[in-house]
Amino acid sequence: MAVKIEGPLKIISLQAENIKKLVAVEIAPDGALVEITGRNGAGKTSILDAIWWAIEGAKHVQAAPIRKGANKARIKLDLGEVKVTRTFNRGKDDENAVTTSIIVENEAGARYPSPQKVLDDLFGVLTFDPMAFLREDPKKQLAMLRGLVPDVDFAAIDKANAEDFAKRTDANRNAKALRAQAAGIVVPAGLPDEPVDEAALVAELEQAGEQNALIEKRKANRATAEQTRDHLTANAAALVKRANELREQAAELEREADERLKEAQDLTVKLENADPLPDPVDTASVRERIANAAAINRGIEARERRRQIEGRAADFEDEAERLTAAITERKARVEAAIKAAKMPVAGLGFGDDGVLLNGLPLEQASDAEQLRTAVAIAMAMNPTLRVIRVRDGSLLDDGSMKLLAEMAETRGYQVWVEMVNTTGRVGFVIEDGRVASTPASRREKAA
Repeated sequence: MAVKIEGPLKIISLQAENIKKLVAVEIAPDGALVEITGRNGAGKTSILDAIWWAIEGAKHVQAAPIRKGANKARIKLDLGEVKVTRTFNRGKDDENAVTTSIIVENEAGARYPSPQKVLDDLFGVLTFDPMAFLREDPKKQLAMLRGLVPDVDFAAIDKANAEDFAKRTDANRNAKALRAQAAGIVVPAGLPDEPVDEAALVAELEQAGEQNALIEKRKANRATAEQTRDHLTANAAALVKRANELREQAAELEREADERLKEAQDLTVKLENADPLPDPVDTASVRERIANAAAINRGIEARERRRQIEGRAADFEDEAERLTAAITERKARVEAAIKAAKMPVAGLGFGDDGVLLNGLPLEQASDAEQLRTAVAIAMAMNPTLRVIRVRDGSLLDDGSMKLLAEMAETRGYQVWVEMVNTTGRVGFVIEDGRVASTPASRREKAA
């Protein structure tokens, strides 16, 4: 059977028997503000629970819904086009075991199959209490309000943002560390583009050493030749002298002297015709160049190392920017979805850690602004069944109660308010699980 509802629903009447502390009550609201009053423990909370147990099903029912001493309990809720009857039965063998059943009918009395599904499809979330919302932690308020934005997976977005935020934090930390590491590397000014070939300079030094050694050897050979020449010359003179003295040996000695003189003359010719010795190579300059090359190459290595580190730092910075862009894009999508969702209060929005009103945390708004916002949210969450509950009505001052009544009247809602009041002159007065008086009964009595 298709469920067709012509207009918004309100509670026309509530009947509850043996629900928690209630014995038997019947309430027929006659205004937008339905005040349930009485002393603590009189059964006020049981009335509000009965309404939501009837509609939202067994998953919200407490462990002991039936009044102590009774075996059966019943809730009848007349919503005009829809009538709901929920019953509870205590188990015969186990009094703690409770079963429940539900009947949902239309105005003509026709029953709907799958009654709980009918209620779920019609009404959605009904447990939103404006006062309870205002007492919640800002993050929990944010989670509750997100229900007003359709087709946005806030959990997935929060998870993605958290992951990207952690990655961005790591990337920025790594980039900062690498930048500091790079800054600590000293690179001399005026370095050439390419490293100096130190091996070539060492080879050049070795070649210069070999050449200088050869020069020294040739110099020593010439000194030896000069000494030999001088010795031969002196020896020849001595032999000539001896030849004069020893004529009998003159021929032999003269021959020997001629030979030695000839050798001396040959050496003289060689010495006279020998190429001049080259100047020794200045190895000090080569050694200085090698030392300079090592310093230059260390600088170039430092420059390259710093360049590599700065490149890695830049990569991390690019990654951080990409993650920031992803987070920003997701926030933009959420903001667009929030804007498209048409928030129930102008200026209502989502921050990272809570609900915002006109760009500021909701908790910074005035009490009246907070109450107006919370009630508007509750109304937006309940467009079909225009019934809102407020458990802690005792916390509301006269101004807040007036605001609550005005909003309910103006927007066509019914607000059920539970409050402690012992005067017996306000709203539906509950005593010992029964209705002691109603606004109508007190008016009749006064008349």
